[in-house]
Amino acid sequence: MMNRVILIGRLTADPELRYTHSGTAVSSFTLAVDRARKNQQGERETDFVNIVVWQKQAETCAQYLHKGRMAGVDGRLQIRTYEDREGRKVRVAEVIAENVRFLDRGDNTNPVSGARASDPSSPHVQAPNLSRYTDDPFADDTPIDLNDDPFADSHSA
Repeated sequence: MMNRVILIGRLTADPELRYTHSGTAVSSFTLAVDRARKNQQGERETDFVNIVVWQKQAETCAQYLHKGRMAGVDGRLQIRTYEDREGRKVRVAEVIAENVRFLDRGDNTNPVSGARASDPSSPHVQAPNLSRYTDDPFADDTPIDLNDDPFADSHSA
């Protein structure tokens, strides 16, 4: 069985940081994710997905993510049920984040990546090596003839 969700979107509000009775950090926020296709009116629709982040990464998200920031979330879908104040059962779908990536710095400059939830030794925020993105990797490449099979002679019978 597989339960994997990968989302890229913008936060609709600052993350809310709380702590459980045992002291475990938990942060929650909503990610606005545009759909790939436009509706009949030619507009993109947006899904608002609840995200839950645990432990040290929850504190990191609460510290560095803010409303409007772009983030990538890799995790699993969880459906939970609870009873509201009127006694009705309510079903909630949320993504339990295993990895949150900060895809911008909030000031629309260079991207910053977040720490992995599964790697407690990773730093809170790492600036990626951007030098590899400044050069065109295809600038000096010569065209490739896709019809030229170097093994054509060895395969012929």
